[in-house]
Amino acid sequence: MQVVPRHLDPKNYVAHALHDSARDWPETNCYVDLWIEILHASGLVPEAALGFTVELDFEGDHFSFFKFPPEDLAALYGLHVRELALYDRLEQHVAEQTARGHIPIVEVDAFHLPDTRGVSYHLEHSKTAIAIHVIDPAAHHLNYFHNTGYFALDGTDYDAIMPSDAKGIFPYTEFVNRRGEPLAAAALAARACTLLAEHMLFAPRDNPVRRFAAAIEDHAAGVSAREPAFFHKYAFNTLRQLGANFELLASHLDWLTAQGERGFEGAIEGCRTISGSAKSFQFQLARATARNRIAGLGGMLDGIGDAHDDVMAQLRARMTG
Repeated sequence: MQVVPRHLDPKNYVAHALHDSARDWPETNCYVDLWIEILHASGLVPEAALGFTVELDFEGDHFSFFKFPPEDLAALYGLHVRELALYDRLEQHVAEQTARGHIPIVEVDAFHLPDTRGVSYHLEHSKTAIAIHVIDPAAHHLNYFHNTGYFALDGTDYDAIMPSDAKGIFPYTEFVNRRGEPLAAAALAARACTLLAEHMLFAPRDNPVRRFAAAIEDHAAGVSAREPAFFHKYAFNTLRQLGANFELLASHLDWLTAQGERGFEGAIEGCRTISGSAKSFQFQLARATARNRIAGLGGMLDGIGDAHDDVMAQLRARMTG
């Protein structure tokens, strides 16, 4: 069964509204972003599967790299995610899976992805994930989902991503196939609400923003001592993950409200406060680390910490009431 229709054209593809440039965080992380577009291109509703965002935690050196849980994708959309066992040329395995209507998700080097032009493309080596929709080995061409859209690559970029032999370490690769029908309308909303309640059981019991605030001055001192480009890596794994996560949670709760669920209004407002405040603090942190003026940074996160307390208290009351 086909996961994504084959008629997509990279030249006229329109990304999902969750990637609208007017949002605080049009990009979240590579895995979540490509899944938003896979679901969108499949005619499905990505907002329904965002309940996992309540589990975001501060892990001491970063906020969780949040991802769609495979079991949620199966429950809501009938899509199954499995590791793809590689033992021969990557190109051969990808061609087999796409011919079956499956979507391989492959870890690659963004150095060879034209959609990262001006950021990584032929400038910097960095790990990312792409979802391959169409591959043409004879033409050395493939179409893929990455970040906020649907793109094409060929030529030497194709050759770099699809090496001509099976030597070396294989990249981590998953594949997506359809094993059931997606839930429709009311059933989708009901199951999404149930999943949200289940994810609340694994939400942090204390406030991860306050733990981040306690660590931020030590972190900032380390960032300030590094080359300027290091700030972007740090911010991506901390403030972007925090802000983007809660902007997605706001979208999830907005969607549930639109389906007739009530009692999420206060939590939605709090999520938007976290999202916007994290974006603002990122700019403040950039200035502070550039000037090595880091005293008092922890206190600047008090408002975000308060908003996190409010969001989680309201969600716990709503989901257990």
